[in-house]
Amino acid sequence: MSSLIRSAKSLKPLFDRVLVQRVKPASKTASGIYIPEKNQEKLNQATVIAVGPGISNTTNGQVTPVSVKEGDKVLLPPFGGNPVQVGDEEYLLYTDKEILAKIEEN
Repeated sequence: MSSLIRSAKSLKPLFDRVLVQRVKPASKTASGIYIPEKNQEKLNQATVIAVGPGISNTTNGQVTPVSVKEGDKVLLPPFGGNPVQVGDEEYLLYTDKEILAKIEEN
């Protein structure tokens, strides 16, 4: 299946799922010292790559849209999400309700 996925933009999440990519941790310090990959901390911030159309409400048939949009910065829980490998990059699929917060930069 991985051969079918050529880019993250070709993935279209279904229902209320959100495709995100974690923000990469710093690979070197401000003074220029490289940090080994195993010592880099895993950040709980991500950028939204793609969103599904929303989830259908069974009582009235209306679709509840996803609360984030492409390009938004979000706060993720420390665990969870379904990993998706596209080439060398790893992405995560979350449902809308699993995302903790949207990060707004002032």
